Amino acid sequence: MSAMHRTTRDTTDRTGRSAKRRMLRREIPGTVGLLADPGDFAAMRCYRSFAFDDHEDYLRHVDDLLRSLAAQGIHTTVALFDPEDYAEFCAEQHLDPDSAASRSRFTAELAGTGPGLPYTGRPIDEIVPLLIDEAVRQATWEYATTLLAELGTCADCGEDIGRSSFERAADALSRLVQGAGPGHHHLVCSIPTKDQQLVAVLHTETPPRPPGQPPADAGPADPDGTPRFDGRESLDFVTVLAAGLALGGPGGLVLRTTGAGPGDRVHGWRLDRGRLVPLSAAAVFNAYCTDADTGEPVAPEHGVDYCPGYEVDGPDPHHGPR
Repeated sequence: MSAMHRTTRDTTDRTGRSAKRRMLRREIPGTVGLLADPGDFAAMRCYRSFAFDDHEDYLRHVDDLLRSLAAQGIHTTVALFDPEDYAEFCAEQHLDPDSAASRSRFTAELAGTGPGLPYTGRPIDEIVPLLIDEAVRQATWEYATTLLAELGTCADCGEDIGRSSFERAADALSRLVQGAGPGHHHLVCSIPTKDQQLVAVLHTETPPRPPGQPPADAGPADPDGTPRFDGRESLDFVTVLAAGLALGGPGGLVLRTTGAGPGDRVHGWRLDRGRLVPLSAAAVFNAYCTDADTGEPVAPEHGVDYCPGYEVDGPDPHHGPR
């Protein structure tokens, strides 16, 4: 074989291997740790190996990186990078925190444990608030889950209070949406606790029921006139509501329905001693038309009908942990 033929074949082999590596690279997902908050960014500047000194410039470079990875066909998750968690991780793993390799290892851990969003081409200024919301959502769910797990068993019946409260909350959610009828439903549940305010939001849709079809039992079944729940969002909502039911303290829930008539309808409930109690139409109006910070009246929204709540929950069967 001539030298020219060997060179041609070697070049072809290298080109083929490079092409295969590029194809394989597209099948390996990536994670980018994002310092979304200016304070977190400032905390990382104490490390000499951290190359950035301006948060806006850093965000522009992250945006360019994400677009470049997407152009190569690489699926990327954007995860929230927390400097305090990073410092703890390095201490536990005996790593030098002032190292790009250590940051890379921590970011790899975030892919499975931290709040993250798949990159879909959104600009960075849209990703930042969404990622912060995702972090708040995850923290809220974790805190509510911990509360439920620590409640123990009922002194009277021995039943697990957290599990029972979760089942009651899931049933109440089905009845809430079923009772609201067809339309797009926006629910907000707010539960004050000793350490923080738990807030969960749920959007769901109930399509119109075909003519002549009898009503179905309340529940998150699907196709014909029954509510449709998103798995992650509904899990968060039910967990927060369950925490409110189990704790037996104050709290509130509002349901707003759009698209079922000429205007929106708003219903409200308060949490009282472990159950959801319907509010009167006047109480719903007062809650919606009062500034939460100042207590001053706020003009009612045009086209909104302030309606009473309806029964969705029975009495709390528990009387406290054993």
